[in-house]
Amino acid sequence: MLEIVRPGDRHYAAVRDVYTATGRPAAVARPSSTAEVVEALRLAREAGGPLSVRSGGHGISSIATNAGGTVVDLSRLNAVERLDGNMVRVGPGARWGDVAAALHPWGLAISSGDSGDVGVGGLATTGGIGLMGRAHGLTIDHLVAAELVTADGMVRRIDADHDPELFWAVRGAGANIGIATSFEFRADPVPVVGHATLQYRVDDLPRFLRDWGETVESAPRSVSAFLYLMGTEFALATVVYAGDDAELAGRAFGPFTAVAPVLGQRAQLVPYAGVVAATHAPHRGQQGASTHTGLAVHLDGPVTAGLADLAATGTTDMLQIRSTGGAVNDVPEDATAYAHRHQNFSVTAISGAGGPPFDEAWDRVRPSMDGLYLSFETSFSPSLLEAAFPPATLNRLRDIKRTVDPDGVFNQNFPVGLPSESSGAEGRGVPHRSGTPASATASTSV
Repeated sequence: MLEIVRPGDRHYAAVRDVYTATGRPAAVARPSSTAEVVEALRLAREAGGPLSVRSGGHGISSIATNAGGTVVDLSRLNAVERLDGNMVRVGPGARWGDVAAALHPWGLAISSGDSGDVGVGGLATTGGIGLMGRAHGLTIDHLVAAELVTADGMVRRIDADHDPELFWAVRGAGANIGIATSFEFRADPVPVVGHATLQYRVDDLPRFLRDWGETVESAPRSVSAFLYLMGTEFALATVVYAGDDAELAGRAFGPFTAVAPVLGQRAQLVPYAGVVAATHAPHRGQQGASTHTGLAVHLDGPVTAGLADLAATGTTDMLQIRSTGGAVNDVPEDATAYAHRHQNFSVTAISGAGGPPFDEAWDRVRPSMDGLYLSFETSFSPSLLEAAFPPATLNRLRDIKRTVDPDGVFNQNFPVGLPSESSGAEGRGVPHRSGTPASATASTSV
């Protein structure tokens, strides 16, 4: 029987929020099967109001909860099973750290971000810029098939031969077309990886960013690297070599120690599951933040100057720069609804306070960006749609949306409806980010 949790129920406090925001949904449906997902969707449509779909992870963009509507919480659909060879089936409610732990005994791994507490469903329908991305591509590039509940309550198996347009759309814009209830991935044979962490002293931020970018781009594609910049004088880096050869890993890590003075470093061979272990932290809105994001081809010129200026404003608590490129860019831009296949970096600015000063500081950076990864953006506006989806991609998505979701049931995550339909998106049920003034939240939430 489908469990529905409502305000006043004993378990409501445990399911109302996401990690980055507090919510006040009128109902949280917790299905344990695809049939119960269909029932939950029917009940949500009958109730009206905002509809949020939560895969079970931390939900940076805060759209997995709402105020006064229904949340479909998929966290119970969390099975991980091996099908045949490198093929695995994964439920949307699993967390990627648990997936990595389940796959490790089989000598397999799927590149999946940098946090084990990310839910499978959200990442697997958006992109998946992970710590083995340059070696193995985006997470969606390994998706072979999915089970999808569409707005009409139909359950569809989608793949290259069955509903190929939906299969195209789910890989980058899945939140617009339905609720994925399972995924089939082709995993990679990766028993262990080289994992290095470095702490840098930063003396000249624009030069540091330029040198970091050049080091990443000149590294073998077996190397992916994420940079975390706190202020203007200190940075952390995570570098992963997708292989088990200690000598080659050490050789690949070497150039990263020459980027800037290194205050501390550590390198070892570990299971990929050790890099992205899940903590299973509770979701109580404890890490409230606003985020802005963009993609960059290189870290040079206006990009590095703009990011250095942004860091100097003091409005940003952390800048994260993720490497893409490599195998990510081997895929044609029209092969999936994620069309950003020429950029080498994803940049995200994170602010606990948020508000106009942060927004204005990022607005000065935005013109130097080339595209947008929607899962890291907490400010939806129709004007950002073409940054998330280039014109040809957006037009194709809108044609699919008219067919599969003509009523705009799924409208919480960068809705791709026509401009007149999307313009009302900012008025839907808005969660509250802990530590963020309510006025700022109303203008920046999705």
